[in-house]
Amino acid sequence: MSIRPIDVARTDGGPLWVEAVATPSGVEVWWDEPRPHEGGRRCVVRRLPDGTRTDALPQGWNARNRVIEYGGRSWRPLPGGGLVFTNWADQRLYRLDAAAAQESGVPVPLTPEGPARYADLYLPPGRDEVWAVRETDDVRDLVAVPLDGGPAKVIVEAQHFLMNPRLSPDGRHVAWIGWDHPNMPWDGTELCVAPLREDGTAGEYRVVAGGPEESVAQAEWRDGTSLYAVTDPTGWWNVHLVHLDGSPGRNLTPMELEFGAAAWKPGMTYLAIADTGELAVVYGTPDHRRLGVLDPETGGLREIGGPATYWSSTVSVAGGKVASVGATPYTPLEVTLADLEEGGAWEVVSARKPLPDRDLLPAPEAVTIEGVHAHLYPPAGAQGPGPYVIFVHGGPTGSHPVVLDLEIAYFTSRGIGVAVVNYGGSTGYGRAYRERLRHQWGVVDVQDCARVARGLVELGRADAAKLAIRGGSAGGWTTVAALVHSDVFAGGVAHYAITDPESWAAETHDFESRYLDGLVGPLPETRDRYTERSPLLNAYRTSGPCLMLHGLEDAIVDVSQAERFTAELDKHGKEWALLTYPGEQHGWRREETIVAVLEAELAFYGLIFGMETPEVPPLTLKGRA
Repeated sequence: MSIRPIDVARTDGGPLWVEAVATPSGVEVWWDEPRPHEGGRRCVVRRLPDGTRTDALPQGWNARNRVIEYGGRSWRPLPGGGLVFTNWADQRLYRLDAAAAQESGVPVPLTPEGPARYADLYLPPGRDEVWAVRETDDVRDLVAVPLDGGPAKVIVEAQHFLMNPRLSPDGRHVAWIGWDHPNMPWDGTELCVAPLREDGTAGEYRVVAGGPEESVAQAEWRDGTSLYAVTDPTGWWNVHLVHLDGSPGRNLTPMELEFGAAAWKPGMTYLAIADTGELAVVYGTPDHRRLGVLDPETGGLREIGGPATYWSSTVSVAGGKVASVGATPYTPLEVTLADLEEGGAWEVVSARKPLPDRDLLPAPEAVTIEGVHAHLYPPAGAQGPGPYVIFVHGGPTGSHPVVLDLEIAYFTSRGIGVAVVNYGGSTGYGRAYRERLRHQWGVVDVQDCARVARGLVELGRADAAKLAIRGGSAGGWTTVAALVHSDVFAGGVAHYAITDPESWAAETHDFESRYLDGLVGPLPETRDRYTERSPLLNAYRTSGPCLMLHGLEDAIVDVSQAERFTAELDKHGKEWALLTYPGEQHGWRREETIVAVLEAELAFYGLIFGMETPEVPPLTLKGRA
């Protein structure tokens, strides 16, 4: 038996933005989840204290936005069971009252038609309005939008990028996190605080934490004079207490573990404050990320949440309960509700997904090979060296956790081993490991993937003639760069890949338009590096065939990156294939696309590894005799 592509599609993605809400009858839990079978929309789900689950968002509505193209927190529950959210189709803010939701009513728009997008939604206590980051033509501000549909008011105009708006408990100050080009949010951000005027706008602000070489990932008010900030002056995202009066703060978690992560989506949360004053936190490494409770007075830290071995960057507390999203190597990302008290109960509150037999799932192994972190997933029925695929995560400032991934199991159940490489530059192992990639993109990532591949051969687990590499976005870049700049791999599969860094920097969206300053170097001073590392300009050197897969609505990496690269491969007599998918952006969300992509990838491995793959449509490589 093998895992089917449809099994992968129906468990693809995970819940986001959990929120616990205390009610007289108990704690409600809200989250949003992907619906590949509904065209890839994200639906907000409400779970009542009695265990009843309902869709809080009617069919045809999609709680997503395009702020910084990756999107951010897209909804908040309103008191009484209503919802305020951003809708993908027009990027406007909408309100849906509880009564209308029960009657399948139509949401009411709160913002006008136009180019503006809204994200990182926040409901300031005691105010009948929603705060949000508004993005209009690459300009961002913090705005207050009245819930009765009145005109929006600008609260803050400051840095080029903004996130994490928060009102102090006494209503006198507003806090936010901001940063400017060429920094990315994991390089350096500023935690800012400003007095709030009577008209609801912010006065002159001051920076209370962070800076050009310190990354504040989240901040929450402790009281009117201090905040808890997840920041990394020590090289690790720890929880700090920060005071407004400038008096020395305190690191509450002085340990070499990450209590934060790279802010790819504005609105992620790594801590939440309970009524008791304790903090619910997610922390650890990609190998084991925990859910815990921190006593900010004593520094005491204890785990809660049952058997999950990985927790996502979303956590909320209400009514003595902690809501978050956890997974294990054998269970997918699920919304979990746990008691705040030590030894308390926990339960999964999201709907269980149908899973294949446990025997079809690989047992992952966390390893370090020549200083490189990786997770190995052996192929089913492995006896002696066999084919292996190196999986490369995107970002490159990202990481791959040890969780159930049916995409991996799809291949291992067919006798193809997988090694997931958290190469230098990955998050979760401290700033020093993350900055191994500084000015070395296309070098360190390629070398680290090659090291792991060679290590598998030396360990007797992989066949040196049957090694492939694959990845998406920045992982797609590493895939094609490895084909060009190493001789290790027999072929590669690149999903929505960057193939030429200089042209990509010129044509991509604002958020990442200066990303390569830190990854490769500033232009034009370091143009030689761009030329030397460009897979496009060195396509004649590829070590094996390449399959390119790309969405036609991708605003982050335009499909022309794939088209130009395959044209160069064709010119030099190399083997290649390019498949494109209408209606898809940067990543696969539709059920039919996920199935088609997996089948094409398996057919490709069949060709380069000499394996029979009769269960999938055949793939033709251009340039193959």
